[in-house]
Amino acid sequence: MPKRLALLLYIALVWCCFNNTPAYCLANETDRLALISFKGSIDQDPFGALNSWNDSLHYCDWEGIACSRRHRDRVTELNLMSQGLVGSLSPHIGNLSFLRIIVLQNNSFHGPVPQEIGRLFRLQTLALSKNSFGGQIPKNLSSCSNLDYLNLIDNHLTGNIPGELGSLEKLEALGLSKNNLSGTIPLSLTNLSSLSIVSLSECNLHGEIPAEINRLQALRFVQIFGNNLSGKIPSGLF
Repeated sequence: MPKRLALLLYIALVWCCFNNTPAYCLANETDRLALISFKGSIDQDPFGALNSWNDSLHYCDWEGIACSRRHRDRVTELNLMSQGLVGSLSPHIGNLSFLRIIVLQNNSFHGPVPQEIGRLFRLQTLALSKNSFGGQIPKNLSSCSNLDYLNLIDNHLTGNIPGELGSLEKLEALGLSKNNLSGTIPLSLTNLSSLSIVSLSECNLHGEIPAEINRLQALRFVQIFGNNLSGKIPSGLF
């Protein structure tokens, strides 16, 4: 590294530590700003879950946040389950590029599921059940190639089940029950060889259950009641 550049970086670090709280000195600004935007989209926090989200603490010490051991200032987990939070989910969540786990179930989030979540290629768990999310299921969730758990049960989602979800090769659990969906069960879902749990009940689905579901050897639990499905039940399910 050229001496001049090294000197400038040193001056910037010293300026940071003398002009801000210590928590800023080791912070990744992208992750910190994304979390601040998340907090800014919350209208009600009845249990004070976000009280620790302030400048006196490094954001890795905020409630509901976990950071990487290897990359110590990168957020890997956002878990605020059952905190009574009311608000929307900031699209800036897509800037938390090291996120592996998002658990926001059993709150009162409304508005769309941000398309920007599709940028989180490290994401493994997305649990947004028991909220009031509306709009369509983002097709680009298929870009979250490491996703193995997707739970959107009990929301107000509309539209078809995106066929693009059939490209999530590592998906083991898919929960979409209790939404205002329409359309049929996409044939592409039968490509998910790791799929073990499928919950599609009370979704207003119609059409037949794809016979190709028989080839899902890992399948252990299927829930599809409360729809308008027709035709025969594939024999392989028995």
